[in-house]
Amino acid sequence: DGGLSAGKAELARHWIADSRRALEDRDAEFFAKALPSAEAWRLFPGFSRVGYVDIETTGLGPEAEITSIALYDGVRVRTYVQGRNLADFEADAAACELIVTYNGKCFDVPILERHFGMRLPRAHIDLRYLLGSLGLKGGLKGCEKRLGLDRDDLDGVDGYFAVLLWHEYTNYADAAALETLLAYNAADVLSLEVLLHHAVVKKLEATPFAAELPLETPVPVANPHSADRRVIARVKSRYGL
Repeated sequence: DGGLSAGKAELARHWIADSRRALEDRDAEFFAKALPSAEAWRLFPGFSRVGYVDIETTGLGPEAEITSIALYDGVRVRTYVQGRNLADFEADAAACELIVTYNGKCFDVPILERHFGMRLPRAHIDLRYLLGSLGLKGGLKGCEKRLGLDRDDLDGVDGYFAVLLWHEYTNYADAAALETLLAYNAADVLSLEVLLHHAVVKKLEATPFAAELPLETPVPVANPHSADRRVIARVKSRYGL
């Protein structure tokens, strides 16, 4: 009845049948391939094995190396460190149906795939673009501040500072610098969950399905790592920040 020709109606029936099978099979990539990138947010909350991912590196250039990775599944934050357990990330990431990043399409994902020689799930929500479509811009920290999120001891620490923390760890064997770096890395993925929830709720409000998919505001777990204020002060002093 909706004005479709017989041929288009038949295609629609096949598409619906294929979609139902993909949903039963937990095949998020089927939908990721079908959806325009601006609509990738619709993958959530249909797929529950979400991996919030963020990396820290030795710099921004093409030769940058991964120093640490944080992966949050909504229950637990895992961190991976160069020279320790970085290789463990590959198997843990493979268990995710959907990954969520901020600017990951341009930065995190290409570096991860090059480093591990792997392919991350193509079901991917990049919050840089999703939040930008809602008028929230200014980088991850800027979006957090717009929504009233506070990083406490890590306020003012950014990606460049994370590079300096790695230098402190490798050049001076400073365990507290590494712990502060991992706290910063973990804070990134913990905020991704809150930002995704905000964005999806806003998107749903503009659809007929808003009342059908109630989403509870997530309460992130505690950061498993702790920032050291003395380390932050020392790094600021050493590098004139």
